[in-house]
Amino acid sequence: MDPGSLTVIDQGKQNVLGVQVSAVDYDSAVDQVMSAARDGRSLAVTALAVHGVMTGVQDRAHGARLNAFDLVTPDGQPVRWALNLLHRARLADRVYGPELTLRVLRASAEQGLPVYLYGSTEQTLELLVRKLHERFPALKIAGMEASKFRPAQPGEPEQIAARIKESGARVVMVGLGCPRQEIFVYGMRHLVDAPMLAVGAAFDYHAGGLKNPPAWMQKYALEWLWRLGLEPKRLWRRYVLLNPAYLARLGAQKAHLWRATPPAPATEPLNTFAV
Repeated sequence: MDPGSLTVIDQGKQNVLGVQVSAVDYDSAVDQVMSAARDGRSLAVTALAVHGVMTGVQDRAHGARLNAFDLVTPDGQPVRWALNLLHRARLADRVYGPELTLRVLRASAEQGLPVYLYGSTEQTLELLVRKLHERFPALKIAGMEASKFRPAQPGEPEQIAARIKESGARVVMVGLGCPRQEIFVYGMRHLVDAPMLAVGAAFDYHAGGLKNPPAWMQKYALEWLWRLGLEPKRLWRRYVLLNPAYLARLGAQKAHLWRATPPAPATEPLNTFAV
């Protein structure tokens, strides 16, 4: 925990459109990850913005997988606003995936806990490792592995888990994009005795491939507009269609016009998933 912090906020999981989101701050999220890392135990973590929440709303089976995660942080300002509006969480800030990534890496470097990077491309990973060593000279990168961009072959998840274990990694960062990364973490969590964090575009941001929006855009939930401007062909459906749907469902849940009953946390293993 940050020694300058007086309190750590952890109000447990709260229902946002049927997805159980953790009402936490950065200090609590980092504490939970590092505790699992020191203990050598599994912990499934993701940071969800509007798109991530809506993947669980539109696909109830995926919503059940999300509800099986140990920690689901409010990555986007609209998700933080929902926690405050629906559950009086009084969160002053979101827990943004790329920033959470940096804080966990800083703590890992300080505590001497090796990290494994999984996902993205070889080129991005090489740039990322260089940037991370510049920022955190003491950070130990136990291993890195680019995405295969295909479904897993029989026995492949076990092979990936074995490589992670043999590397000595105590924290695993997964950058595969939403919802692939959440499915990967769900599918792998029972094979890996370490916290696994689905960190979205954090690899690209910290490798220098994507630029962060200005602070004022992040504060007023306009990051989607920034990313839409950078990748309009890929992202227009995500933001133009999902953002209004999210707001409509949030209003319906607040007005008690829609119960937004969360699906029970999934327990069944996945036969295959993208690696």
